[in-house]
Amino acid sequence: MSKELEIRNMSRSEVDELVAWAAREGWNPGLHDADLFWATDPEAFIAADLDGELIGGGAITAYGSEFGFMGFFIVRPEYRGQGYGNTLWHARRQRLLDRLQPGASIGMDGVFTMQDYYAKGGFVFSHRNMRFQAKISERPAVSQNDNEHIVPLTAVPFEQVLAYDQTSFPAGRANFLRAWIAQPNALALGYQRREKLCGYGVVRRCGEGCKIGPLFADDAQAAKALYTHLAGFAAGGALYLDAPENNPAAMSLVAQNQMVEVFGCARMYLGPAPIIAHERIFGVTTFELG
Repeated sequence: MSKELEIRNMSRSEVDELVAWAAREGWNPGLHDADLFWATDPEAFIAADLDGELIGGGAITAYGSEFGFMGFFIVRPEYRGQGYGNTLWHARRQRLLDRLQPGASIGMDGVFTMQDYYAKGGFVFSHRNMRFQAKISERPAVSQNDNEHIVPLTAVPFEQVLAYDQTSFPAGRANFLRAWIAQPNALALGYQRREKLCGYGVVRRCGEGCKIGPLFADDAQAAKALYTHLAGFAAGGALYLDAPENNPAAMSLVAQNQMVEVFGCARMYLGPAPIIAHERIFGVTTFELG
């Protein structure tokens, strides 16, 4: 590395550029990810400048002071292998540690080829999150029994949605969740039994097809019903689901729906691994913000 980097906060327009880079990398971001991610935590986006030129960036999202997530880490291809990414990554990690309370956990989903590198930075492997794809040629058939349990998520009191979300995510994320379930070009559904929320899911349009995320449910029956209804939103195109390998019921769900593995990441944590209901996680929200 022959030149010194400037590490600084990103502007809103630079987040659009970062999302465009992600699209070129094949990450297939959602149509409104830039707006939603920025609204969640504007201080999260960190830039690497070289002689006044943006060459890399990434997110260090803080959920209060109790949990953080590192994601969206990209260096432009022509600047890779020169030490700039290493400088940016370590600067981001330190900045996020400074934003959190002592002893807080930081999560990340890293590509498998970088797993050893992240381990040297103190991150410990937890499990694999695997991206699966299905071609949805037409709207799947749904049973009348499932229809009776499926409701628009906006019909469920938000406090219930937030409380349910916190069983499967390490921290409260009210601001993110409000915007996420109300975003354009998306569908958010809940699964209820006797007016009790037993699962929810969101599907959003992306550059290619649609992604489900999150998909949280008490059991396989609720997850299957939610998946089937959400898949209908993607009829005529591709559907993606990032499912955790440490939930056997999630692996069964993707197999039952003939989804094909196309990508994967290692979920790793710096600090103590959060205590969450892994058995309820059938699809993670995003690889970028956790």
